[in-house]
Amino acid sequence: MNIGEASQASQLPTKTIRYYEEIKLIKPIRAENGYRTYSETDLHRLRFLQRSRSLGFSIEECRLLLSLYEDEDRASADVKRLALDKIGEIDRKLAELESLKATLSALATDCHGDDRPACPIIDDLAGRTSD
Repeated sequence: MNIGEASQASQLPTKTIRYYEEIKLIKPIRAENGYRTYSETDLHRLRFLQRSRSLGFSIEECRLLLSLYEDEDRASADVKRLALDKIGEIDRKLAELESLKATLSALATDCHGDDRPACPIIDDLAGRTSD
């Protein structure tokens, strides 16, 4: 199949597929005319990468997950450790977002939101404390 068909089947943009080839996550066959030809194995890898990325795994984590996927002697504990590490990272990001939300909510509550120029949101962004 060509790159357009692989793109449609994997739900990945062609630019992303070319990037994955460039960083050697996939290795399609090049025909004599220079066009890429994607096999079912390539398509499976692309879908694996698309799903892994949608779950928040980085490119390097995806590389590791692919190597574990292809290693029939892998320990499932290694895969679980990656998933648990990702969950920890997500929990940290959620806590950070909750903190940001609380701060912005407090600033928005303190702002009169009227025609006056005084604004605690601007004061905070400028590093000034309002009296």
